[in-house]
Amino acid sequence: MVESVSRRRWVISVAGLVALFVLMVLAGPVMAQEPAGEAAAPQKNIFVHIIESAGWVFGPLLFLMSIFLIVLVVLLMLDLRMSVAIPPGFVDEFIDTVNKRRFKEAFDMARNDTSFLGRVLTAGMSRLQYGIEDARDAAQNMLDSIRSGKEQINNYTAVIGTLGPLVGLVGTVFGMIKAFQSLATGGPPNPARLSEGVAAALSITFLGIAVSVPAIFFNAFFRNRITKVSMDTGHIADDLLTQMYHNSKKAGATPPTGATTSGPTPPAAAPGRGTVTSPPPA
Repeated sequence: MVESVSRRRWVISVAGLVALFVLMVLAGPVMAQEPAGEAAAPQKNIFVHIIESAGWVFGPLLFLMSIFLIVLVVLLMLDLRMSVAIPPGFVDEFIDTVNKRRFKEAFDMARNDTSFLGRVLTAGMSRLQYGIEDARDAAQNMLDSIRSGKEQINNYTAVIGTLGPLVGLVGTVFGMIKAFQSLATGGPPNPARLSEGVAAALSITFLGIAVSVPAIFFNAFFRNRITKVSMDTGHIADDLLTQMYHNSKKAGATPPTGATTSGPTPPAAAPGRGTVTSPPPA
């Protein structure tokens, strides 16, 4: 199951990268022709002009940031699906196994499952022999660990959302420096060089904001998604642990870890020296 999920992650990630690259390549030769006659010169597509104006420093930098954002979004989309956190049919099968007093089989079922719920249940059931409160604490610690791992990945989307405008600001300053540099040479200003610097400034700013806006959106979206998945997983895991604990107490069964819930019944003491017996009937 882990291999199939990992394979799907890489397939979707590579497909997204290839699709983005193809779109950028196909956008290059697109030309917007003016309807005028022979004097009308072909004009480049606006998006091609923006990409070319970004230059060989800021263009690849923003492109790598966008690729990294796409990979993060794909990974979090796959990891935070409800079917991955709480597999369909797992809860019903687990409850049925517990109700049949097959506690060792229920423990193996949770341990062999790589979902959020399976990992949380495994941590809680391993401490169930020490009481329900210890089991709940262990399950909560595992849930906090899983949630922390997903939040760390999601934090990188916030980093991209913050760096996008900053990179755009640096590009704006760089473009304006190029524009004023063309005016500092003396003589009549060169409109071509002046417009080149202004275009670079505006293009880099545009690309930085274009990368930042979806990054901020997905950061808020995944933050809420992590909270919802964690709460649902915690509530279901607590219910299952409570049910297993009470069933094991009723049956006097052995906990999953192998420790016994109650010791063996001591043998009855034989009458002898120091033993008080009732007198025979008269």
